[in-house]
Amino acid sequence: MKVFKYSLINAIIAISFFNCSNNIEPVAIADIIDPYTIYEAENISYGDHDKQTFDLYLPANRNADTKIMILVHGGGWSSGDKSDMTVIKTLLTNDFPNMAVVNINYRLADTNNKPFPMQIDDIASVIKYLKVNQTKYSISDRLGFIGTSAGAHLSMLWAYTSDVLQKTDMVCSIVGPSNLTDPNFEIAAELSGELYTFLTLFGETPTDEYLEAASPYHQVSAAAPPTILFYGGQDPLIPISQGADLNNRLETLNVTHEYTLYPNAGHGWDGIDFLDTWNKLNLFINKTM
Repeated sequence: MKVFKYSLINAIIAISFFNCSNNIEPVAIADIIDPYTIYEAENISYGDHDKQTFDLYLPANRNADTKIMILVHGGGWSSGDKSDMTVIKTLLTNDFPNMAVVNINYRLADTNNKPFPMQIDDIASVIKYLKVNQTKYSISDRLGFIGTSAGAHLSMLWAYTSDVLQKTDMVCSIVGPSNLTDPNFEIAAELSGELYTFLTLFGETPTDEYLEAASPYHQVSAAAPPTILFYGGQDPLIPISQGADLNNRLETLNVTHEYTLYPNAGHGWDGIDFLDTWNKLNLFINKTM
């Protein structure tokens, strides 16, 4: 299912957050990396599984203050690939030439491997890898997250629950599930077999405690990083309440945040709505990172 399409100057580029693409051959990492040249590497391994890889884009003239934006793809927790985030990566490297960009893959869920906590553990492993190699790459430990769909859920959940050192400067959710206990999911699942399949990855009869632990809405606190939310009013997979309720929760907690609902958009959008999304996200990044 195509969930987000982008307009880039002269072309509309479609991105499928629920489809996988071919793997790229690994690129070796030099022992010493010149901080005055642009550095790009693909499929850097951070674990033993073939999905535990990320692509790294480092700007020239980087230093110990260079911040990192981590991209987390969607795919209903069970599919998708970091290549789905190529357009966002390109926009970031063009508009924020002094920022490092990390585009990650993570282990995909199935009936034997639940998304939570497996995929949160993978994000933690990526961040640990970056910390260990911080001097080598000439980067800081300050982070931002941009996630789409399931990747937005994972981005928020990690930022709200696992960043004990509070190194995250901002997190962006584009059509991300926020509350797995929301009764509106049951209604949406009755209309979408795809959504029902995605939700059962958390178990056929998961406990409320488990679902709350896996829900950014239930885990967010007043210490949460600035958060920007984008949702579609006609989304067949993510009920409007997912964004609206989290927006209200962030307001109550006095967390810096922004919320945009596109009334006529589904699980993704293009054209003027996309330009609005990127303009707002661009400004938010500039204010928070």
